[in-house]
Amino acid sequence: MTSADPMPRRRLFQTGLALTAAAAVAPAPASAAPGAETVDLGKEFSDLERRYGARLGVYARNTRTGRTAAYRAGEPFAMCSTFKAFAAAAVLRDHAGCAPLDKVIHYPGRDILDNSQYSDDHLATGMTVGEACAAAIQFSDNTAGNLLLRQIGGPQGLTRFFRSLGDRVSRLDRWETDLNTAVPGDPRDTSTPRALGESFERLTLGRALARADREQLVTWLKGNTTSSQRFGAVLPPGWVLADKTGTGSYATANDIGVAWTTRQTPVLLTVLSTKDTEDAPVDNGLIRRAAEVLAAALAPGE
Repeated sequence: MTSADPMPRRRLFQTGLALTAAAAVAPAPASAAPGAETVDLGKEFSDLERRYGARLGVYARNTRTGRTAAYRAGEPFAMCSTFKAFAAAAVLRDHAGCAPLDKVIHYPGRDILDNSQYSDDHLATGMTVGEACAAAIQFSDNTAGNLLLRQIGGPQGLTRFFRSLGDRVSRLDRWETDLNTAVPGDPRDTSTPRALGESFERLTLGRALARADREQLVTWLKGNTTSSQRFGAVLPPGWVLADKTGTGSYATANDIGVAWTTRQTPVLLTVLSTKDTEDAPVDNGLIRRAAEVLAAALAPGE
């Protein structure tokens, strides 16, 4: 999924490729604060499921207070393009040994997939690894996503990266665009809201990456252009969002991110959704409404 963004693409990439020392990336607490509250939003989310005819998975946490919300947090959902944020993180962590960010990748025209405008625009010159990371995250460029997988050992390499984070659940089995089939009950290319959210937190707020690499990942995520109809449409004014979306068959619609409130409190947000019909239309309203509920419950007044 992509959407228009008012910032010119060249300027956006210059911003995304810069290491931003001022990025709000303070390490997250290792665990919830003592006595932290678990907010029961089951009724709200089950009502949303009925309203939209979908299955919804949620895991979210205010990392300052430890206040947490979870719904179907242990059930599997297709990751779809959210994997691209983790592939870029794997490159950042291991780039000294496998793929320096300034390494130029050349690729033939036959590798260009749907939703790969940036890769298509750079077919003649190739892209650096850093540019491929930015394209995969900020535009969900499918060709760039596959190029990143090639740098880290393919889908199995990304699964190994998840395991190195302590994530025993998330798995990638296929390449773009096959990984978006999202067939109900198919375990391939899936995670759970809790596993995906906790891994995302380790990378963006924790110490799974070196500080400079963490800052670079968050900078790319802050430049994402594909969430204007999801988290980006409904979070309170003044909140700063760093996120990655994913979309697939069976109306699969995902958004995972961290948002800093006006008080600079990091709030982890993971919302995954799917339906039972293969060609059902994606309804971003479900993601938006779930995000509104989470923001109000986890960070009221911020």
